[in-house]
Amino acid sequence: MGITAEAAYWFLPAVTPLALFITWNDMRDMKITNNSVIAVMVAYGVLGPFAFGWSMYFSQWLHFPIALVVCMALWALRLMGGGDAKLIAAIAPFFVMADLDFILRVFAASLIGALVAHTIFRFTPLKRPVAEWKSWNAGWYFPKGFPLSMTLLLYLVAAAVYL
Repeated sequence: MGITAEAAYWFLPAVTPLALFITWNDMRDMKITNNSVIAVMVAYGVLGPFAFGWSMYFSQWLHFPIALVVCMALWALRLMGGGDAKLIAAIAPFFVMADLDFILRVFAASLIGALVAHTIFRFTPLKRPVAEWKSWNAGWYFPKGFPLSMTLLLYLVAAAVYL
C-alpha cells in the first residue's frame, strides 16, 4: 500500500467521528453539510503534515481540485448529488494514488454493503427507531455519504491493521 500505518494512525482519530456523523446525517436528512465537508478538509489540513510529511502533504492536496472539477461536472450532468461531489473532493487528499485499485475495491464493497444494509432496514421493522429518516422514502435515491465515508474509514483501518 502507498499509505503507511503511521499515516493512518494520525488520521483515524479525526476521521472516525466525522465519517460516522456524515453517514448518520446523510441517512437522516439526505444531505452532506458544508460544515462536515469543511471539518474533513480541516482534519487533513492539520494532520496531513504529520501523517505524510511536507512534500507528500502538498502533493496530496492536488487531489482536491482535480476531484472537485470532475465531480462538479458529474453533478452538473445530474449524475451525482452536490453533497457527494463535495465529499469526494474533501476526502480525496487522504487517498494515495498507489492504492487506487484497493480504494476502488473498498468503495465497491462499501457501496454494495451500504445498499444491502439500507434495503434491509428500509423494508423491515429494524427502521422503527429511526423511522423519520428521509432516506427511507427517497425512492431510487440512495444516501452515498454512507459508502463514501465508510470507504475512507475502511481504507485507513486497513492501512493501520495490515501495514
